[in-house]
Amino acid sequence: MSEIKKSGDNYSLNQVIPNDFQLNKFFYKQIGKNYQWVDRLIWTDKNWIEYVSSPNLFTFVLKNNDDIAGFFELMYHKDKLETEIAYFGLLKEYFGKKLGGYMLSEAIKKSFSYNVKRVWAHTCSLDHKNALKNYLSRGMKIYNTETVNIKSA
Repeated sequence: MSEIKKSGDNYSLNQVIPNDFQLNKFFYKQIGKNYQWVDRLIWTDKNWIEYVSSPNLFTFVLKNNDDIAGFFELMYHKDKLETEIAYFGLLKEYFGKKLGGYMLSEAIKKSFSYNVKRVWAHTCSLDHKNALKNYLSRGMKIYNTETVNIKSA
């Protein structure tokens, strides 16, 4: 894996214990609004609480001093010995600081710490323009591609 170190001493990456549905919801809405993350916009707080209450969901937050900068969710699939990087992203004001590479390196390392055989993520043409390049640069491989037509509103 090609690894990137964090770009400053003021950054920290920590697991959220216990998971906080408001935090996951915040990141989903703030980051997702730029990338058409829409499937969870209709979720109630009850849906969010159920989701983050899964013992297989691990949320990590990147901070710059006390300011939140980004996050990722890891979903551990014990039956398949896999970890899915379920959601991953930076708030817009932290773009261009090489933090995406650092966070993805950490997400992959933390994923393998669960003694899994495979780590995977979905990406698409609606994601950040550097998303696929970042995944490939960290040693991930394209497993499958598909074309999906999205209905416009």
